[in-house]
Amino acid sequence: MLTDIFLQLVNKYSNNKELATNLWLEIFTKYSEPKRHYHTIDHLEAMLGNLNEVKSLVADYDTTLFAVFYHDIIYKASSNTNEADSAKIAIQRLAEIGYPGDKITKCANMILATKTHETTADIDTNYLLDADLAILGSTPYDYQKYTEQIREEYTIYPDFMYTSGRKKALQHFLQMEKIYKTTYFLKKYENQARININTEIDIL
Repeated sequence: MLTDIFLQLVNKYSNNKELATNLWLEIFTKYSEPKRHYHTIDHLEAMLGNLNEVKSLVADYDTTLFAVFYHDIIYKASSNTNEADSAKIAIQRLAEIGYPGDKITKCANMILATKTHETTADIDTNYLLDADLAILGSTPYDYQKYTEQIREEYTIYPDFMYTSGRKKALQHFLQMEKIYKTTYFLKKYENQARININTEIDIL
């Protein structure tokens, strides 16, 4: 399903079927790296599932889809430039298929926004950010599974370092006036997200 969505999306802008296939293989390979446990193809599927619920509210759905596919194409636990590196690849790949320049810029900015998850003036970006953080408002069981997967991705760090960094990241979300930027996701996930995050902090 994810393959079809991506190929159909690319084929709207390029009739080079081999290029489209190669771009998808690159994405699939990157998101299937052995060190990934949460930032995988499953994460992309979950995001698309959430965004599909608000499709009619997204102004530029194609650019938002491209932002989903490329937002974590580069993901290294030890790096603090993942978003910038991912945006750079998105710019290169979208240029290859002849995607409009202004939309490429928008896509790159959407990806960069996933670094801090702060509210932006662009509604599509806010929907992307909310879909990216939907896991925070999931059931306690799914949230627990997510925390275990994140810990797996950060096994290069000993517990005392991981715990400190993780608490800092979680506090960042709790200190936000609203974790979710859009009305739909705010109503759907906000309360449970705060419960889940506070629970995790207590366990840490």
